[in-house]
Amino acid sequence: MAEGFACRAVSLKDPSQGILASLSDLVFQPLKQFILGLSAEDRTVLYILLAAAAVLGFVFGRRRASRDGVYRIFGAWRSPRFQNGGEVLVSNVLHSHFRPPDYHLMNHVTIRMDDGTTQVDHILVSRFGVFVIETKDFNGWIFANATDAMWTQVYFKRKFTFQNPIFQNYRHLRAVQGLLDFLPPEAIKALVVFSGNAEFMTETPQGVVAIDELAEYLRRYNETVMSLNRLQFCVGRLETARLAISGETDVEHIQSLARRFGDHAV
Repeated sequence: MAEGFACRAVSLKDPSQGILASLSDLVFQPLKQFILGLSAEDRTVLYILLAAAAVLGFVFGRRRASRDGVYRIFGAWRSPRFQNGGEVLVSNVLHSHFRPPDYHLMNHVTIRMDDGTTQVDHILVSRFGVFVIETKDFNGWIFANATDAMWTQVYFKRKFTFQNPIFQNYRHLRAVQGLLDFLPPEAIKALVVFSGNAEFMTETPQGVVAIDELAEYLRRYNETVMSLNRLQFCVGRLETARLAISGETDVEHIQSLARRFGDHAV
């Protein structure tokens, strides 16, 4: 038996401390003697290997967390691969202000349609209506017209065009209406949310809000249009129809966009 273990007294008042200390001597004393017995060059190599192992363990641990679960960022759980920063912010607002049982939030919902798939950023199912939400994480100046196919962003004197998100969200709206065809069409509403610091230099189109206006905008809908049982039925129908949240689903959706839009797929 090791000398440290034989000579160390174990307190009867707290025997666990003595046992742990003795086990520590058994484990670490031989390791210490082994390291001291190495040459200076061998110890240097050992330290390098230990440092490399620690770095690799950290990297693989982060990758495992990304693959198998979610990260907790600024108090909110999110999937690192399937939501961008703007979508996370919108999800946080919706989670904070609109809770069960009157509301149920679904994120990153991919629905199969006759001509491919469509991907909805957020669907908020509530007793006051179903809100189909498209998120745009833009900064700079926005020049927009509700009837134009393309809108313009000016950022640091550079000009970019992007698809009218109202048109983009209309496809999402039709997909949800098709699944919830037992609801009146007016109970399902489309909404576009700008989550960045974008400033509209033209009149903001109807149904488009900034993220800091989102909660107030949704609270205006306070007339009950469905019971809690019907709300749960809507959620069940959507959950049954949605495709799995996976890389394969996203690839299929991108291929669907490519077939419909060619080089202009977004």
